[in-house]
Amino acid sequence: MNSLIQQRDGICAVKTRIPFVQKIKQVVVLLAVCIFCISCSKVPSTITNPWKVLSLPSEAIFSDLAFTSNLDRGWLVGTQANLFETTDGGETWSQKEIDLGDEKVSLEAISFDGDEGWIVGQPSILLHTVDGGTNWSRIPLSSKLPGSPLGIIALDRSTAEMVTNLGAIYKTSDSGKNWKALVEGSVGVARSIKRSNDGRYVAVSAKGNFYSTWEPGSTEWVPHQRTSSRRLQNMGFSEDGRLWLLARGGQIQFSESANDYEAWGEPIYPEFSASWGFLDVAYRTPQEMWLSGGSANLLVSSDGGETWSKDRDVEDAPSNFYKVVFVSPEKGFILGERGTILKYVPEAGTAT
Repeated sequence: MNSLIQQRDGICAVKTRIPFVQKIKQVVVLLAVCIFCISCSKVPSTITNPWKVLSLPSEAIFSDLAFTSNLDRGWLVGTQANLFETTDGGETWSQKEIDLGDEKVSLEAISFDGDEGWIVGQPSILLHTVDGGTNWSRIPLSSKLPGSPLGIIALDRSTAEMVTNLGAIYKTSDSGKNWKALVEGSVGVARSIKRSNDGRYVAVSAKGNFYSTWEPGSTEWVPHQRTSSRRLQNMGFSEDGRLWLLARGGQIQFSESANDYEAWGEPIYPEFSASWGFLDVAYRTPQEMWLSGGSANLLVSSDGGETWSKDRDVEDAPSNFYKVVFVSPEKGFILGERGTILKYVPEAGTAT
């Protein structure tokens, strides 16, 4: 009840509780403000923002980009079969069309070795170019392929490695005419799959309740339990070969060594009481790493993840930041949605 009723000399007296309730609400609001202020104070702003926000004519979610041997020429892919080309190092982008019929296609990954490039997408798309993208040809994939293509890496001339969303890994050495299965054992539907420079893979299950690893020469994936009750969002490899993971609730964690997939350091929370999720991590240098998330959140660490600063100059970008890509220490991009990408501008100064 909202009031307390008492009898006094036959008269019904009503004492309202509304002022007390209002006081409680005021206390709750003040506590929330205090928590918010503590959160802000624990994540200092970067001194100089090194990112330039670009707007492209698209409603897609961008998923990957890569550059040819000419580092001024690159390609950007995304959902809704979106394909963009740059010829000035990523300063401007023009949309390109590839005839894929009436299929509803999501382009997932792109990779180049010199002028030879590859694009994979879902439901079952494999594209190949040998002239830097001037011409793209579609390579048919078997209907028996376990899952849909999720990632591809150009390794050498005519050589590439492809992974599906079920964890099947294939390699070609003849420009896609033939593919050899490296592992066919399924990990179940994966939320993300990342490859290290030495050929190892880590996959996060679709629900984020476990992760799996694979090493060259193995016949099967090895499953691992997650490190806490928090569901996994994404995982990958650090510059020294160790694993990193992002978990729900704004948590990042690093494995203790490159050879042990189950020994982990203490969880790190770059932003106290973050309500948005972290989505990706990428290294610009062996020590400087960038962490992207929902609601245009972007953080940087210059000491391998021990301490973090927040880039508040990009908070107004109308996008989640899904992926961070560094082609080199001087050339980097952050991929968003609805036409939003960020370009790293070295002359603006390194974040500290």
